[in-house]
Amino acid sequence: MKPGLEERYSRQVLFAGIGAEGQQRLSESRVAIVGCGATGSALASLLARAGLGKLRIIDRDYVEASNLQRQILFDESDAAESVPKAIAASRKIAQFNSQVVAEPRVSDLTPQNADQLLGGVQLILDGTDNFETRYLINDYAVKNSLPWIYVAAVGSYALTMNIVPGETACLSCLFPEAPAGVVETCDTAGILNSAVNLAASIAATEALKLLTGARQQLRTTLLSHDLWSNQRAEVAADKPHADCRTCGRKEFVHLSGAGRPHITLCGRNSVQIHEHRRPVDLGDLSKRLQLHGSVRHTDFILKFWKEPYEMTLFPDGRAIIKGTTDMGIARSLYARYVGN
Repeated sequence: MKPGLEERYSRQVLFAGIGAEGQQRLSESRVAIVGCGATGSALASLLARAGLGKLRIIDRDYVEASNLQRQILFDESDAAESVPKAIAASRKIAQFNSQVVAEPRVSDLTPQNADQLLGGVQLILDGTDNFETRYLINDYAVKNSLPWIYVAAVGSYALTMNIVPGETACLSCLFPEAPAGVVETCDTAGILNSAVNLAASIAATEALKLLTGARQQLRTTLLSHDLWSNQRAEVAADKPHADCRTCGRKEFVHLSGAGRPHITLCGRNSVQIHEHRRPVDLGDLSKRLQLHGSVRHTDFILKFWKEPYEMTLFPDGRAIIKGTTDMGIARSLYARYVGN
């Protein structure tokens, strides 16, 4: 163990399941967290405090006041300044554990950038809020024989599953298709911060087992727990399904981008526009937009208000249009104020 770290991690090293060797492994580990909202920020905090070597934090969104009830790495100043979540999380981690390399990536995970964002890590953790991105993670992980942990929380309900390609069931084994019909989200069902922290705590512990080599201790079930009704259930997930499209037949339809829809944002009347081949000079655009509405920008983000809409623009050309879930309206606004 590096000099000076013995005291910081002394209570964790005393735990027989980790010890000095396990702590050394943690200090050399590389993990990606996809999504840094509620579960993602709790995962990032727990793992950074545990002494992981490198955390790559991938998130497409920015901090708002409504996040603060459950997203533990952010504060009121982050919300007031609309700081991108990946940036804000990395700053907070640096304040409580400067020896962890927290690498922020302000981006949306897509089939086109999956290799760039997920390459070079040992483990992927799910901090997302939609099945489309989870299926993409699952495709990438299975194709590259990379373990990942599925994590979800909504209402008072926490859910998590370990996925070790070739050893356990994958996400597609248990959910061949995304849930049909009306699916509850934090926007419709609300969310308890305790459910978030339960899901993240269980998943972070499973991550520690994987990273320290304690694979025999891994849970091999899909675990669900409702804190409000006190109901708990587990579904066996210890074996891959031979007929699974992803891990059985090796058909990576989500990684190929087939039928990928636009994704609305949890808890937000918003849609996202991707223009990754069109980088934007936020300073120049700010000057132009002042003629049409209210605008402010930082090095990371530009916000433009034109009632009843709010546009948030990132330097890579990506935008979040708030005030509609209609992709046609969102694209029209983007073309009018940013360009074709």
